[in-house]
Amino acid sequence: MKEYREDEAGIYLRLMTYEDTDKIVAWRNSPMVRSKFIYQAPFTREGHLHWVHSMVETGRVVQFIICEQESHRMLGSVYIRDIDRTHHKAEYGIFIGEPDARGRGIGTAAAKLMLRYCFEEEKLHRVYLRAFADNLQAVRSYEKAGFVREGLLREDVCIDGEYRDIIWMAALNPGKL
Repeated sequence: MKEYREDEAGIYLRLMTYEDTDKIVAWRNSPMVRSKFIYQAPFTREGHLHWVHSMVETGRVVQFIICEQESHRMLGSVYIRDIDRTHHKAEYGIFIGEPDARGRGIGTAAAKLMLRYCFEEEKLHRVYLRAFADNLQAVRSYEKAGFVREGLLREDVCIDGEYRDIIWMAALNPGKL
């Protein structure tokens, strides 16, 4: 696998390992991160280990850790899931777990790196995502990374008794017809 780093943002991506479990569980259970996910149930260590065993190890998910170049400190994670090798597409996800890493362009840089990985290594044609329509910071970040809005799913999910709109976005491999 090629190295995926972005010098301007000072980050690189490395494959997630079992040793990252406790950090990922803590991040996903933080109120800030959890509030941005459609799936908001609490994460457990056992649940994450099951995810690694049943999804990552089977190739249905590829998950990376976003790290600072200088300190190698873990900042968050990016992943693709529901990888469809017949139609060459997958769903993208990201979370920035470290509060001091938010709002610095790290999410945009990580999304660009992940798209490069998806198109160059996985040979995907389409990478899509779903985001809460009112998560404007994330939507702007995705647009800067190359995702395009494709649709609005009105009142698509019910979170804490409130129906929320979802934006559907995608990026297409520029190297494929």
